[in-house]
Amino acid sequence: MVAGSAAAAVNADVLSFGGSCGDDAVRLDVVAAPDVTPALRAAADDAREKEITSDGHCIDVRVTARDSYKVADELRAGKGDPEYDVWVPDSDLWVRRVGLGTKQTKVSPAGNIASSPIGVAMLPSAARSLGWPKKTYDWPRLTAAAMEGDDVRLGAADPARSATGLLALAKLGASAKKQDGKEGETRTAALAKALSKRTTDTDGRLLETLARDGSGAGPGGSRHNQALILSEQAAYAHNASAGRKSGLDLFYPKDGSPRLDYPYTLVADDKMSTDTSRAALRFMTMFSDEAGRKILTEHGFRTDPGPPSTELVATAGGRSPQPYADDASEPPSDRQIQQTLGMWTITVQNARLSTVVDASESMRQLVPGRAQSRMEVTESSLTQALAGFTDEDEIGLWEFATRLDGARDYRELQPTERLGEREGGVTHRDRLLKAFSELRPAPGGATGLYDTTLAAYKKARSTYASGKFNALVILTDGANQDPGSISRDSLLAQLEELSDRERPVPVIAIAVGPDADKDEVQQIAEATGGSGHQVDDPAQIHAVILKAIMEAGGNRP
Repeated sequence: MVAGSAAAAVNADVLSFGGSCGDDAVRLDVVAAPDVTPALRAAADDAREKEITSDGHCIDVRVTARDSYKVADELRAGKGDPEYDVWVPDSDLWVRRVGLGTKQTKVSPAGNIASSPIGVAMLPSAARSLGWPKKTYDWPRLTAAAMEGDDVRLGAADPARSATGLLALAKLGASAKKQDGKEGETRTAALAKALSKRTTDTDGRLLETLARDGSGAGPGGSRHNQALILSEQAAYAHNASAGRKSGLDLFYPKDGSPRLDYPYTLVADDKMSTDTSRAALRFMTMFSDEAGRKILTEHGFRTDPGPPSTELVATAGGRSPQPYADDASEPPSDRQIQQTLGMWTITVQNARLSTVVDASESMRQLVPGRAQSRMEVTESSLTQALAGFTDEDEIGLWEFATRLDGARDYRELQPTERLGEREGGVTHRDRLLKAFSELRPAPGGATGLYDTTLAAYKKARSTYASGKFNALVILTDGANQDPGSISRDSLLAQLEELSDRERPVPVIAIAVGPDADKDEVQQIAEATGGSGHQVDDPAQIHAVILKAIMEAGGNRP
């Protein structure tokens, strides 16, 4: 019974202290990426056993595993007080994502406790077919070689939810563009499309897709992956438990391996007590001590800037002359990350966009330098934008002014449906094009922005399509002019309440012309996790829509 209780205490991460600590310990709650959680728990146990103190108080560290993207989205939203003091994601990418929010919880990176390079791990039969370990590849050629035909099946975790997948895709794209310019970008998109068919939701599920023997057969004879985009630590952990027969060999691309960097991050430290803050920093210092570094190394992490231990690399599946000791490649910029996620969103996922167009009287005004009205140029730009979407994408159209449909300021002209959907021999794309061409400013109509936005957002939320990129696109050339509408504060509050980061529908709001209020559309968009933009010339609308989709894709959970 005692042994059972002790095991339960260990599993619950609540080992008790000796008598010298008593009830005076400082409690520290930590959430961490699942891959680093076992090492942090081992360090927490070590702190208890050695009764390590901070300002004379023992530290009682409780570590919970949570996917980094989920914590990032929670902190970015800034709703409520987090029930943890420290966050250790697998990459600084997630800390940067938190900073994209307008009401985010304060996060303060205090240093990096470990690192792990990213490569391509393969079953031995697949690795040797590509010349491992003597033959080295750069990222574009390695992924292309691993995806030609069905001889080697490459899998990855979703770059929208996995730093490993995202960093690898960003490096692949940067290398391909450097080598071949626009043609390289096109090839990267094609590789992303092919890779998406063998992508899992999270890193934790990726290894489950691995074939169990050299034949590539999975359970029941299914065609499982023979190669995976993995961190060195993930390959180490797999090989350490699987044994050589089921182990993986690891390619380290010669154009540089991006690295997971495990930033030790204080959460809402401006609200922390002095004791908690100091305990948090004391726990971090354990990973710069020999004992702490040893724990991390034993779990497959790198802790020093110098060459890694040969034992770590060998267990992870690395061999010379693979360039496993080379310096890490430069981390991608925010712009590169945004472009990569935007490319992934557009290339891999179909879109579901409800488009809402201002039809107020002011849309009759001529565009400077053109013999066309704002509405005419808007129609042309929307037509151009539509050409960039496939038949599987879903697009709809509303118009708004004031009292367009009885007391309502808006009306739906075309429902949000597949562009390739046919009815009476006519596709939805054709019906949309006709609706665009028939857009006209409403005589005497003002800008009924608030009521329209709320109604359109409710409709987009209620018709959310899983597996697609859902968004609401609003085009307006003025501020709200309907005195009988809800207030701006009420609109923003309701949009925030309706938004759901698990089923995101960002608003992409575009202020058209010099009279439009960019600040207003920006506030409206940001309440839903979207973005506000301004264009002086409606001809720029199609480019802004695609750019905004890429930005929204880059900010997705």
